[in-house]
Amino acid sequence: MRPTQELGKEQRDVHVALQLLERIGAALDAKQEHAPAHLGQLLDYLTGFVDRCHFGKESVLFPELERRGVEREGGPIGVMLAEHHAGRGYVRDMLNGLDRLQRGDPGAVTGIRENAGAYRDLLRTQIRRENKILFPMADRLIPDDVAATLMLEFEAIERAGAAKHDGYQVMLHTLKDFYGVA
Repeated sequence: MRPTQELGKEQRDVHVALQLLERIGAALDAKQEHAPAHLGQLLDYLTGFVDRCHFGKESVLFPELERRGVEREGGPIGVMLAEHHAGRGYVRDMLNGLDRLQRGDPGAVTGIRENAGAYRDLLRTQIRRENKILFPMADRLIPDDVAATLMLEFEAIERAGAAKHDGYQVMLHTLKDFYGVA
């Protein structure tokens, strides 16, 4: 398997998480009792799996692309890194909103929903850009032997968070079933 295939496989789970973010937001609006706990679980997934694992793997891929002539500044790598930074801000703001909500501030839902929408839009756009521009470029530029080395680095990232990684998959699929996400 090539690094871009691994990242593409993970993107499918990210899409599920983004759908769940939308459904949980609706549950928050409806003041459903389970929604804050589910949001907390999903935000843990976004910080632990999406940011540390998935983006961590991209942080291994990007320097290799730079070594092969892909510009960071003004190029797709710089855009992706800026989007990662922006995404962290949205997640941080959702976590702050969840904290406010749990302390009894019902107005926090509005901020959570706004940040969730911005985060969803950002990641959906980023995934499309990766699939149409960055990943095909990586597949053209990175030879098989280097791709194999990158995959070993990807595996090390997964091993570093192995216990959480499996738990994230179980949690994601449990929420997926609960909310009827396809």
